[in-house]
This record gives sequence, C-alpha cells and structure tokens, in this order.
Amino acid sequence: MKQSYLVGQILYQPRQDGNSNGNIGGHQIYLSTDGATYNLVAYGTFLDDATTKVTTIPPTNARYLRIVALTEAGNRGAWSSAAEIDINVATQAAPGSPAGKGAWGYTVNFPLVPVSLMNIYNGNILAWSSFDPSTFGGASGTQTITAEYFPGTQTVTKALITNTMHDMFCEGLSMDFNGNAIATGGNTASAASIYNSGANTWSKANTLQIARGYQAQLTVSTGNTFTIGASWSGGQGGKNGELYNAAAGTWSLLTGTPVAPLLTADAQGVYRADNHAWLFAWKGGSVFQAGPSVAMNWYGTTGTGTQQGAGTRTGDGDSMCGDAAMYDAIAGKILTVGGSPNYQNSDATSNAHIITLTNANVNPVVTTIANMAFPRAFANSVVMPDGKVFITGGQSYAVPFSDDTSQLTPEMFDPATNTFTQLAQQQIPRNYHSTAVLLPDATVMSAGGGLCGTCSTNHYDGQIFKPPYLYTASGTLATRPVINSVSVTTVKVPQTANPTFTITTNSAVTSFSIVRLASTTHTVNTDQRRIKLTITATSGFTYTVQIPTKDPGQAVPGYWYVFALTSAGVPSVSKTIKLTL
Repeated sequence: MKQSYLVGQILYQPRQDGNSNGNIGGHQIYLSTDGATYNLVAYGTFLDDATTKVTTIPPTNARYLRIVALTEAGNRGAWSSAAEIDINVATQAAPGSPAGKGAWGYTVNFPLVPVSLMNIYNGNILAWSSFDPSTFGGASGTQTITAEYFPGTQTVTKALITNTMHDMFCEGLSMDFNGNAIATGGNTASAASIYNSGANTWSKANTLQIARGYQAQLTVSTGNTFTIGASWSGGQGGKNGELYNAAAGTWSLLTGTPVAPLLTADAQGVYRADNHAWLFAWKGGSVFQAGPSVAMNWYGTTGTGTQQGAGTRTGDGDSMCGDAAMYDAIAGKILTVGGSPNYQNSDATSNAHIITLTNANVNPVVTTIANMAFPRAFANSVVMPDGKVFITGGQSYAVPFSDDTSQLTPEMFDPATNTFTQLAQQQIPRNYHSTAVLLPDATVMSAGGGLCGTCSTNHYDGQIFKPPYLYTASGTLATRPVINSVSVTTVKVPQTANPTFTITTNSAVTSFSIVRLASTTHTVNTDQRRIKLTITATSGFTYTVQIPTKDPGQAVPGYWYVFALTSAGVPSVSKTIKLTL
C-alpha cells in the first residue's frame, strides 16, 4: 500500500457486471508490515452475492495485504475475481496491553448473519439465520440457511435446510441430554426441528400445540423440553406452557403453567410482553423464571404442570432483552444484568442482581449489587470456566436493527467481589440479533447483529475474544495447563453418592470446572451453567474429582466442557464429557 496504515477494515467488492463467476467464498486475510511475514487476521466464507464484503479487525499496523481465495462462493469453477479491494483506516487506537483487559483476535466471516449459535460437542459451532442469509419475514417460511464453523481448520461451510419445512428464525432453542438442538416455532410458528449433533443432520419433529415465536425454552431435569410465551408469531396472547416428551416425541399442553404471571408491561402489549423469558432448570423437573419481568415465578413440568410466584427482583424493573446467567449451579447463583422496560425505543439499564436459588417453589434470595459500567439491552452474557461472566455488546437505547448507542466495551463480572471490570474494546457493534458462546479453548465468539436486508447494520461475522486469564501481568500469553486424559466419557448424575472420576494433567493445577455446552438466540441461553468440581485426592498430576451434586436439576445431563485451572486462574483447553441420567 506504499506506506503503513492502522488498518481497521478490509473491503472486498465482487464483480459488478451481473456475472457471479469468481465470487470469493472461503478465504483467509493476512496483513504484513514488511511484505515477508504475514499474520492471519480473518478467515471464513463470504456470502455469494454482489455486495461489498466488509471485514472489521482489531486496529493493526500494516503495509501489505494478502487475500487468499480458497473456494469460489457458488462452486461454479476454480477461479476468483474482484472488482475492487480497499482498506479503511481504523477509527480506534491500536489495542494496548492485554494484561487485565484481554484481546480481540480473529474475525470469522459467515455467509449469513449468525442470529442463532450452538456448540456442537465435536468442537464446532453451528450458526443459522432465517430462510435468507440477510433478512427474515415474508412467505418463505419453509427453509433455513445454516453455516458451520470449524475452529480446527479455520473454515466455514454453508448448508440450506429444507427437509424440515421450517424457517427457524426467532425460534425457541435448547439442547437435549444428547447434545442435540431442539428448535421450535419462530417464523414457521408451529414447526419443530431437531439437529442431530452426531450425524450433522436436521429432522422434522412433531408440531407444537401452540404456535409461537420469540419463546424461551429449556431442557429440564427429566429430559423433557419446556417452552412458554412468544406472541411475535402464531397469534398474540395465551401462549401458556407446553412440554416435549423426549421419549414419545410429542408435545402436550401443561394447563397449570399460565403465561400471564411472567408478562412485562411492554408499551407494545402482549406482542412483546411474553418474549424471551429467563428460564433455568432446577430440581425435580422444576423451572425457575428469573425475568425479564420484574416478577419471578416457579413452574412445575410434571403432571399437568404448576405455577407459583417467586417474588420480585428488588430494585429492578422489567428488563426485556437483558441477560441472566447461572455461573454457579451448585449454589444456585444467577447473575441478571441490563435490559429495558420495553422491547424497543426504550432506555436500557445497567442494573445488576444476584439471585440465589435453594429448593423449588421457595422464593429465592435477591441481592442488588453495584451496576455495570454501561446500560445494555440486546447484549450477551457468557459463563466462563473460572466462574466469571463475560458481558458483551448491547445498546444504551434499545432500537432493533440500529447500531446507534452501541456499547463497545465489554465487562467481566467477578463473583468473588460482585463487581464488573471493563475489558478491551471490541470493533464490531453487537446489538439486536447478536449472539455469543464459549468455545472449547476457553475463548469466546461474539457474533451477528442485524438481519435486515439491505440495511447497513448486518454483521456477517463473529470475532474471537481472548479473556484476561490467557495473559500474564506483562501481557504475554500465559502457559496453559493441558488435560492429558479424563477417566470417563460419560458420568451418571443420579447416583447413591456424588459422581467421581479422575483427570490427569501435564502440570500442577488447583481447580477444575465443567461448563455445559450452549445454544443461544435473541439474548436467551438457557443451556449454559457452570459447576466447580471438588478435588478429593491428588497423586502427582492425577486428580480425583467429584461433581458436588447428584441432582440432575443442578448438573443437567448433556455435554459439558471440562477445564483445568492453575493457581493463577489460567484455564486449559477443554475435554468434553457427557452427563447422563
């Protein structure tokens, strides 16, 4: 580029002559200061259309740019073309030391807006949007565009799912005991689909009893799936609870689980008031609803179902599109942050609370803690291996499909002090329709935002965040422990004693944790939770550990990441185990 620039964006414009031949699909993007040593800054797959592809990266000094085309976007032939390639100079300063702040890394380009994300137990990430990669709505409710991200090979593939006749945009989403995703309702409001993680296939499930869109959903301790709410599609009001029987494959209404107690006082009425409930599986097949309504509730999922009020979040109000995360499932600890009184055109709050569960149908203890630094709606929260909670993105004034008032500084909640720390600034706004999940290497993917057609706020990408625990006090990468082996691949939870197994590492560690794999859309993630393991014996670098519960309401069966942590809190790359009944 004849001189060095602080590069913030790389722009690739496909040919503009009406011919799509040569559109770049799979790709890698490198930058260099000297033309000899090139550093990878982004990779993935571009959408096969004529729009300009914008790749935003952490501000990076460079004089040389290299784009490697790996595939032709439409598989039309072994060629590549470009109408124009540009850079934009960064509007942010170059990142400072990652010590205590973490750092943003690779940008992963997707051929769609990743409105929904899920962890596959093989380490990959599955993403999807709607019937279209960039928009939603209309009459085309019979298909879903998906993409799979392969961290190991740093590639992204695309697939069109038509066999389920289901547009899964705005669906209810959760993972069952076998790590399979159950997606319900949404744009095709009565449909249900199941993603088989082992076979990498989708199949059609029996239809819902009540058509829904924007519902919350979760897997309960019995192995069944509970869903409630969702008047965005399928008609408005009366979206009471229903249950999917995993063994029979059927849905049934739970007449004792009314939706009315969890409604917010949204300015748009029930169309928004029953959206995105904060649901948590708990003991005996129970479900705790922590929000976003200021009123909390217990729901029972056995028999015809039950409902019982659980008090209010003292000092808070309705917090639509806020976040709730169970960071300590043994102690029943839930962090709630942000949200706004109304779904849109509403000021967000920075409110924060700790909810502590004991037994089902007992009012929890609600503790108001110091606020976040920034008000946020449409943000995402991720439970970390060390028990902290990473909060990223959001707006201070909630407006769907807008990047105005974006919060670009993430925060980390520390349960040891009940305080929030500001982290390294991100480069890409993550607001309405954004997502975030923990990756098996203990980093985080923050992705998406938009899905509004030709608007300027579609974000066809994710970005990898490396948390502060991966760095030393001097800002260099810390030496990470390695889990050499885990003695079991499956662990039965309801035993006569707490489940026990052994873990062997390559060096001394001081703690272990397990984090359940996640699925998320529209700020809702009912799968993720964390348990700190108890070390009961040590022999060299072999540790006998115990899950300190035998209750599947706390240790919900399914796939979990296993992490080892050093005395400095540096985590290993995870191994994966399956908890079973």
